[in-house]
Amino acid sequence: MTNQISRRRQTAKPTAHTGEPTNGPLTAEELQLAVRNHSMPLEALREDVTPPGLHYVLTHFDIPFIDADAWHLRIGGAVQRAVEINLRALRRDPAISIPITLECAGNGRSLLRPRPLSQPWRLEGVGTAVWTGVPLAYLLAQAGVDEDAIEVVFTGADAGIQGGVRQKYGRSLPIKEAMRPDVVLAYEMNGRDLPPQHGFPLRLVVPGWYGMASVKWLESIQVVTHPFDGFQQSVAYRYQKDADDAGAPVTRIKVRSLMVPPGIPDFFTRNRVLSAGPVMLKGRAWSGEGSVARVEVGIDGKWMPAHLGHPAGPFAWCEWTFPWVADRGEHELACRATDSTGSMQPLEQVWNYQGMGNNAVQRVKVNVE
Repeated sequence: MTNQISRRRQTAKPTAHTGEPTNGPLTAEELQLAVRNHSMPLEALREDVTPPGLHYVLTHFDIPFIDADAWHLRIGGAVQRAVEINLRALRRDPAISIPITLECAGNGRSLLRPRPLSQPWRLEGVGTAVWTGVPLAYLLAQAGVDEDAIEVVFTGADAGIQGGVRQKYGRSLPIKEAMRPDVVLAYEMNGRDLPPQHGFPLRLVVPGWYGMASVKWLESIQVVTHPFDGFQQSVAYRYQKDADDAGAPVTRIKVRSLMVPPGIPDFFTRNRVLSAGPVMLKGRAWSGEGSVARVEVGIDGKWMPAHLGHPAGPFAWCEWTFPWVADRGEHELACRATDSTGSMQPLEQVWNYQGMGNNAVQRVKVNVE
């Protein structure tokens, strides 16, 4: 019997999470993940650019501490010339700076019922920064991509075990996406060297895609002629109905808007209290699939159009504002965005097994005194 159990464990299909989704309270493991990672306080939505210490962070394994003087990036595989370059040489290459909103694919997971077991994000797994570095397409052109190449694989220095699989964090992009002029190998965030938690000394940043594509602590790039089947590509970050469903890959960010909660909070419950009278509701909206076309604000179920500002770039969030005269009593505020493709945020969460891409409208209950 022991041997049979052992064989079953060895041949079991790897899964992205440990345990089935639950309706129970947060587990000790989820709380441990929540302590290691952190979300962006919603009041930081007031800023066009998120300071690094407020920008969301998700680290799968340990933060590797890398000696920048000894570090080098290797580019190989299906290329005409293998490339090895250090940070000093990389900084001499042509550079771009681009404002990009990054959002974790699991943002909103803890609001699902039943709740998938992983990092228990609520709504704040997001941030916008100005990333500076070398366009990936420039270095791929230097290496000369073979005609039969189909994907580019990015491997970080962070190592660990997930789903029983020992691995370094790795993801791939289709050649067409990798050759976009705005995909950047970034060595600066908001004009300064990358902080350790954000991928020092070099990370990939993929505009419009959920954050899992933007591999941190980058150490190698491999151009391949076959689909990459690493764990973070073929097992994690999938839209699945259940554990046995192969699912569809998570790619671009779904349209979303968030509101700065008005008034002041109760320390423990975070319930909002504000004074009666005029108040300017404000927030941000973004989408990886198209520009934001419209934001509506809901006051007790009645939807009205908000005023849209201008984003700092095609992949940066845009500000929205809405003047409201608050009368005394309990109210529910909400916001929803629509992008240029016609996609609109759903009123309710759409459940999936890994808790990915959940972009239902935010609801904020307030007590007006």
